[in-house]
Amino acid sequence: MYHQAVQHTVPDLIVRGTPAYRRMSVALLMVGFSTFALMYDVQPLLPLFAAQFGVNAATSSLAVSLTTGTMALTFVPAAVLSDRIGRRPVMVFSLLAAAVLTLLSAVLPGWTALLTVRAAIGVALAGLPSVAMAYVSEEVHPDSVGSAMGLYIAASAIGGMAGRLGASFVSQYTGWREAIGLLGAAGLGAGAAFAVFAPQSHAFGPTRHDLRSLTIAMRGLLADRVLPLLYVEGFLLMGVFVTIYNYVSFRLEAPPYGLSQAAVGLVFLVYLLGSFSSAWIGGLSSRLGAHRVFWMPIAVLAAGIALTAVRPLLVVLCGIAIVTGAFFAAHSTASGWVGRRATRDRAQASALYLLFYYVGASLLGSAGGLAWNHAAWLGVTGFALILTMAALTIAVRLADRT
Repeated sequence: MYHQAVQHTVPDLIVRGTPAYRRMSVALLMVGFSTFALMYDVQPLLPLFAAQFGVNAATSSLAVSLTTGTMALTFVPAAVLSDRIGRRPVMVFSLLAAAVLTLLSAVLPGWTALLTVRAAIGVALAGLPSVAMAYVSEEVHPDSVGSAMGLYIAASAIGGMAGRLGASFVSQYTGWREAIGLLGAAGLGAGAAFAVFAPQSHAFGPTRHDLRSLTIAMRGLLADRVLPLLYVEGFLLMGVFVTIYNYVSFRLEAPPYGLSQAAVGLVFLVYLLGSFSSAWIGGLSSRLGAHRVFWMPIAVLAAGIALTAVRPLLVVLCGIAIVTGAFFAAHSTASGWVGRRATRDRAQASALYLLFYYVGASLLGSAGGLAWNHAAWLGVTGFALILTMAALTIAVRLADRT
């Protein structure tokens, strides 16, 4: 059994345009920035790891995959903990722990030590994405959840861009250890800012789970006619996105392009498109319904992947930009839909979505390395297109479900 505190009054939920919403916006910017900067700061460094540690592209991707994999495996325990002690305390601790571990990863020697700490960073980060989704869904008024979730996804795009871009530039002129250390310090600052600006929880009621109650909650979520399909969508879409970004540096640094580490880093500026697209589609899905718009960015994603297979550099860059904007729009729609669909057990619902999402990043992202080893970039794009068409098929089915 589980026991939830009874609330005798209806809390005042946060509404867009209010001071509390602005504080929430700053807090979401901090958590989104820190989470995704610390998760993906090593992604543009994979060619450097391959050269320094003598590993191939697929093996170097473990620096990303181990982080996303351990994070995925600890989402549910983190969600259960947040049900008991609150969303905000778990998020503050996770932000600070991930930043400290990132600083540690910058000074430890050897490939094995780096991978070990990267796995630990994933465990620390588990207390952020799913708990943040539950925090927003609980504290923000339903009419403002779509825009708030879109803002959070936009913040994650900014963080992902800043982490990758910063690591690319700093590593070229100083070294990859200095780059990671700088981002760890930025993560500490973001964690402190989140602790200052994040509104206190007013709609949260503590829940104590035992194994039976947790199993019942999970069965209820998986029995839903929409949620399991959204979980599969997260698995496929994140697998596509991580595959593209894991190996695009290998392609652009090799002939015929021969771009420098810093020049490749500039590619990550297209993450700004993810900020705009996620915020825009968040409002659109609130007005029209997520089921009516979800398939659209996935179709655009397929077109962007196809463009990256063309030889001219400008076309390749346009394709990457389209992939980025379309992915964040699709992810924003799916994650917001999960939050609205789950009327109870929201932390577990979000945790399951992100479990599938980051398992997709780990398994499919590394599998994309095998495609690269076998057929270079054409292998990567072919693999990504197969996954995207599967996601589009599911999205069309979801259009009939509300």
